[in-house]
Amino acid sequence: MTSKAKTIVFGVLTAIAAAVCVRLGIWQLDRLQQRRAQNAIVVARGEAPVLSVADLRGQDTSITHWRQVQVDAVADYEHELVHATRTQNGSPGVHLLTPVRPLDGSWGDTAILVLRGYLYAADGRTVDFGKARESDTLRLKTLLTSFPPIKAGQARMQSSPRAMRLLNPDTIATLIGRPVAPFVLLALGDTIMTDITRPSRVPPPAVTEGPHLSYALQWFGFATVFVIGFVAFARTKRR
Repeated sequence: MTSKAKTIVFGVLTAIAAAVCVRLGIWQLDRLQQRRAQNAIVVARGEAPVLSVADLRGQDTSITHWRQVQVDAVADYEHELVHATRTQNGSPGVHLLTPVRPLDGSWGDTAILVLRGYLYAADGRTVDFGKARESDTLRLKTLLTSFPPIKAGQARMQSSPRAMRLLNPDTIATLIGRPVAPFVLLALGDTIMTDITRPSRVPPPAVTEGPHLSYALQWFGFATVFVIGFVAFARTKRR
């Protein structure tokens, strides 16, 4: 292959590599715009008037997701569960899941699941439920979240009958013996852990733009490096 042919082949490969990098950079910018649009929705819903539990009856959870909800309910501590293998500030533990019954009776026999907080557990699943109790009647400001997408696998941990590996609403309904509302309410409040036997609130997900902008700049940078490298190569060959 002649020197000119090598330069042409190298140029074609450089153009393809640079084009791929530019396309990936544009894709990351599109992801950034989507993230910003989603963040705007989350912020707007967080600033909307606080809902009552009764307001959620029959509502589409995709519309009420991330809305603040006032909860006045009786806690069913006897059927509490934990979402196992959680962490907070680098410490192993669980998320405490408490079924509640609203005082206004708006949900009938259906249990509403409240994520009351994080609780330290050295093995990531075993806790003292008795010490973690609050008052029998809970008055909480919460954030409405959805159940995670159901994944294949065993939801319960066989070694701990009240520990959940996956939050499956059907499995939870079977365990507590009554229907479960199609959402989880995240209790808001103090996230600082002062007593490892008492639950601390779990911080809501942070509203950030993620790494998309930095990824886009990296891909554009790679494209620039390819082009500059080819130009330097071509000039060397010309000389």
